[in-house]
Amino acid sequence: MEKYKKISKDIRKKILELSYASKSSHIGSSLSIVDILLVLYDNFIYKKNIFILSKGHACLALYCVLNKFGYINTKTLDSFGKNNSKLMLHASHKVPGVVFSSGSLGHGIPLATGVALAQKINKTNNKIYVLISDGELNEGTTWESLLFASFHKLDNLIIIIDYNKIQSIDYSKNILKLEPLSRKFISFGCDVTKIDGHNFFNIYNSLKKLINKTNKKPKIVIANTIKGKGIKFMENKIIWHYKSPNFEELTRAKKMIK
Repeated sequence: MEKYKKISKDIRKKILELSYASKSSHIGSSLSIVDILLVLYDNFIYKKNIFILSKGHACLALYCVLNKFGYINTKTLDSFGKNNSKLMLHASHKVPGVVFSSGSLGHGIPLATGVALAQKINKTNNKIYVLISDGELNEGTTWESLLFASFHKLDNLIIIIDYNKIQSIDYSKNILKLEPLSRKFISFGCDVTKIDGHNFFNIYNSLKKLINKTNKKPKIVIANTIKGKGIKFMENKIIWHYKSPNFEELTRAKKMIK
């Protein structure tokens, strides 16, 4: 897992640079999922397994990881947010490696549930991974889909929650009471585990153990993360849901990644 430390730092630097160059927002949301995406793409997204980024506003992290694993080249990555680029500011299916366009929150799990059911009908062994924001837990479609997935025993569906505890305008606890999350998911018939979303070893082992279970339940991973992870002055700050760094902030931030 040591190899991921340098890669994650390089990706965070690239996210900073591209956010600055494109003047794009959602940098905090992108920084919180880098470590999860790295482990996923290096170990679990292969053959016909499918990944859906429901929180499409954090697509910059996904694009950087897709570049790392050879889906898109660096020239394409550097076009992020520019005129006529395929790399728009929300995840687009026009980008190699992106299955569904996303960003309208609350749709990732319904899509993933449909795909998971289709895989079951076709008797494949493919896994469907979907990464959602904790803010999407406010959406009714999330809970409707979980009921459906549980009823149809979609154990090939793995839902990862980026639980950074900040939504667009405030801390999640001030918007809607989500806790106790684990008990809610269990009551909906899901298998639940909690992880440190920035501990590579924990991410890998927990996912490996979860997908090997044969209890016919959809899998939920509550990943405790930090919005703006890696940049101290961005961590747990709501403002970094909206703004891009200026040159001084870019320089400061890059120095913090050692």
